[in-house]
Amino acid sequence: MPAMFLLRDEKPYLLRSVVLLAGGYALYRLWRHHRTPEEREPLRENVYETQQAINKYLLFHYGSPQVQSLYITNTATEQNFPQRCAEECIKHIIQQTGGPSRALDIGCAVGRASFELARVFQEVVGIDFSHPFVNACNQLKEQGQLPYTAITEGDLGVQHTAVVPQDIERSRCLFRQGDACNLPEDLGTFDCVLAGNLICRLPDPFAFLHRLPGLVAPGGILVITSPYTWLEEFTPKSLWLGGYKDNTGKEVRGFDTLKQVVSPHFELLSEKNESILIRQTARQHELTVTHVTIWRRGTC
Repeated sequence: MPAMFLLRDEKPYLLRSVVLLAGGYALYRLWRHHRTPEEREPLRENVYETQQAINKYLLFHYGSPQVQSLYITNTATEQNFPQRCAEECIKHIIQQTGGPSRALDIGCAVGRASFELARVFQEVVGIDFSHPFVNACNQLKEQGQLPYTAITEGDLGVQHTAVVPQDIERSRCLFRQGDACNLPEDLGTFDCVLAGNLICRLPDPFAFLHRLPGLVAPGGILVITSPYTWLEEFTPKSLWLGGYKDNTGKEVRGFDTLKQVVSPHFELLSEKNESILIRQTARQHELTVTHVTIWRRGTC
């Protein structure tokens, strides 16, 4: 049968198909129009869930100065930032309250600060949103060490091993996955809470800050560090603590908002700037200057 007759005979079927396709396309356009901004965004891989991130943070937390910076000299002040944070906690908790008992390392990454806190605290809870980071923490707790790769360039790298110092009682640490913006109510209180470079990576930093009075015991110590690098990739602009101008044109800074939120319950003891050097490749590093603030919870 000639093609023209076939098309003419099946015209009703073709017409119905066109109508169905047109209707489906209209529904698709309607769905696209009414999606939320979050739904319109393509799914992106969490940068803290990758093997590359695990390798980088194991190097950052446990790598020696020689491995951290192969071609940079005189970097002592940039080395082992998690350990320095733990030392700051220990110094102030002993000065303020005497014998420490419980500590919380929120945003613990791969756990170096948590293990260092276990030198003096009887119990240390380390919480991170990244499942791979928490898995790495638990492997370090069980085995005391964990292999990783330090990238040289491209796909090339050198194998190293992250080792928890042998004089640390690793069993004092408990690691769990959790959301800093929605922490469980049964965590209890802590004599010290450390939030290292966390608040500018949260989807709702205000929710976390408002939770702190219920986490830090009266007289306890709170240590918050942040470079205040506000990015919409992590935090909606409407929830930034700073980094923008308000309706009057006044600049709003992250530390100023931080003080406003926590000062009703906490006294600022001291603040300082600390340098951080994170190796990306053998010849590329990320240099950050983070703001370290130490607070004491009121006794009532």
